[in-house]
Amino acid sequence: MARVLVADDEPGLREFVGDVLRLDDHDVVEAEDGRVAARHLDERGFDLVVTDLKMPHLDGLALVRKLKAEQPEVEVIVMTAHGSVDTAVEAMKLGAFDYLQKPLGGPDELRLVVDRALERRRLLDARAGAEPDAGVPPLSYGDPAMAPVVSAIDKVARTSSSVLLLGETGTGKEVAARAIHARSDRRGRPFLAVNCAALAENLLESELFGHERGAFTGANERRRGKIELADGGTFFLDEVGELKGELQAKLLRVLQERRFERLGGTRSLEVDVRWIAATNRDLGEMMASGRFREDLYHRLAVFPIRLPALRERRADLIPLARALLARIGPAVRGRALTLSPEAERKLVAWHWPGNVRELANALERAAILADTAAIRADDVWLEAAGARAAPLAGPRPLADLERDAIIAALETTGGNRRRAAELLGIAERTLYDKLKRYDIGQ
Repeated sequence: MARVLVADDEPGLREFVGDVLRLDDHDVVEAEDGRVAARHLDERGFDLVVTDLKMPHLDGLALVRKLKAEQPEVEVIVMTAHGSVDTAVEAMKLGAFDYLQKPLGGPDELRLVVDRALERRRLLDARAGAEPDAGVPPLSYGDPAMAPVVSAIDKVARTSSSVLLLGETGTGKEVAARAIHARSDRRGRPFLAVNCAALAENLLESELFGHERGAFTGANERRRGKIELADGGTFFLDEVGELKGELQAKLLRVLQERRFERLGGTRSLEVDVRWIAATNRDLGEMMASGRFREDLYHRLAVFPIRLPALRERRADLIPLARALLARIGPAVRGRALTLSPEAERKLVAWHWPGNVRELANALERAAILADTAAIRADDVWLEAAGARAAPLAGPRPLADLERDAIIAALETTGGNRRRAAELLGIAERTLYDKLKRYDIGQ
């Protein structure tokens, strides 16, 4: 489904184009002349504009110039009478995608050109990071603890309500967000995600809202933000508890009014997105201390869902590990890998403080260390996966840190130097040189 603006001063043709596109499930807005079309373009974003060339007040050529100057990402198809083909060619030189000659040949001709234009728009959006979501892994493999979560996701996915996903780090909150999107009416539109903890505040603001050319030093061209790219789809705010106060206020306005401006811009853009947020923080405590806005919380937490920790869903552990290994094996070792019964027992016995993310990391390390296609218990390095680094009393020389890392790798691999070198990411010959340099027992 795409958002399409149809501009033509002939009511019959305008309605015909609009009706054909609505039958294909597109969201269509009609404008009776170029001036009305320009007003619609200033008020909301469109994927495609189908416009007549000769219209009162503002003709199609002027409309194409305006679009390519202000919204170059929007595709344009112009319609022209037989005697105005030269003008249509001029429109294409200005950036229009194609032209249709009046009288139109019929619905199929219109659909063919529209589909081609929208396909180019999808390719450009994909390049900018706004791809429709691909396949989503299963949420659960049958553990009873996940049954209410799966049921809640199935129900809320059919709505446009905002969802707040709660849970420890690594419990699969983004997987859950993608599952909601994939089961919703918006599944054919983009899924965009932003990790609020991954960027500095000024970079995060530009990432969310985009910017105009010259908005700040280094802004050499206009850039659409991820909220704008997600129009019609789903926007996922990961680690929302990390948002600073000023950005919380700006985000609240978007949720309330469905409008925003790019940094350095004056034009208010309308956006239609489904909001999903996630956090491992206690937002109740943050609201009590004034670090998180209560009004923003209530906008986001229309439908909260808590994701259980991996240790709370033991029946999912081994099926999940096998599914992860099916992806990790070919990527890391170029072949399929399996888990031996002893390795599976070792996985089951662990308490998984880092949840699914820790499990994936442990399996990737095991895939690197494994000498055979069947991962053994000795290949599964869990202590390091679950360890938490102790704070340093003060700066230490790099040589001391490197020596400690080598000793730890040798202890982990039972003295196997080849596997220790793989674990450290260095050549075996390099490891031997460092053993001599640091006088570590040969």
